[in-house]
Amino acid sequence: MRLARLRTGDGVVDGEYRDGVVVADGTEYAVGEDGHLAPPCEPSAVYCVGRNYAATLDQMDYDRPDQPDFFVKPPVSVVGHGAEIPYPSWTDELTYAGELAAVVGERCRDVAAADVPDVLRGFTVLNDLDALDQPGRTARKAFDASGPLGPWIETDVDPTGIDMHTDVGGDRRQEANTAQMLFDPSEVVSFLSERFILRPGDVVAFGSPANPGLVEPGDTVEITYEGVGTLENTIVEPQTE
Repeated sequence: MRLARLRTGDGVVDGEYRDGVVVADGTEYAVGEDGHLAPPCEPSAVYCVGRNYAATLDQMDYDRPDQPDFFVKPPVSVVGHGAEIPYPSWTDELTYAGELAAVVGERCRDVAAADVPDVLRGFTVLNDLDALDQPGRTARKAFDASGPLGPWIETDVDPTGIDMHTDVGGDRRQEANTAQMLFDPSEVVSFLSERFILRPGDVVAFGSPANPGLVEPGDTVEITYEGVGTLENTIVEPQTE
């Protein structure tokens, strides 16, 4: 099942996505006509694991971590599928990262890895935008609209062997399989649950394979995880007040 949220003129509705339609409380809403897809959840935090693919370690000349290496994006980073992403005026090096992400389904803490599937609502796709020329991870990754998320939550998928690819402006930039992760999704969620109370709607993203190249205004980024969906957003010129 695909769970989606649609932003309509009367507010956001939650329902099941079926072939371009969101069905909520027996009412059908056509995506693009009755509203646009909103982020599929409302997280209190987005927990992102870095350095989780060997190819990324090689690209960035990082050491292999002994445990998941994570950082946090705030709720203001989250925007939905199809949203335009203003290029930040304060960076000249904006890049992308196509990541599989889990959505927490219930309040939990100290979850054993074997029990993680029981506490998840499902999986979606995250673009971890990164301003590479800024000092420190928070400055690089925690700005407004730096975490496009969507298009929906897929509730029935095995996250451990999913093919993925990322296209930027029609060019293939990333291609990998989640089997190449150093720490699998259940290990990551369990590890984080030892340190945080995870709340319904919270997001845990599992890192990105090597991502060559930057993005510029006008570029459309399409991130596909097979069996989950394709997240698409376009980078636009910086906003002016």
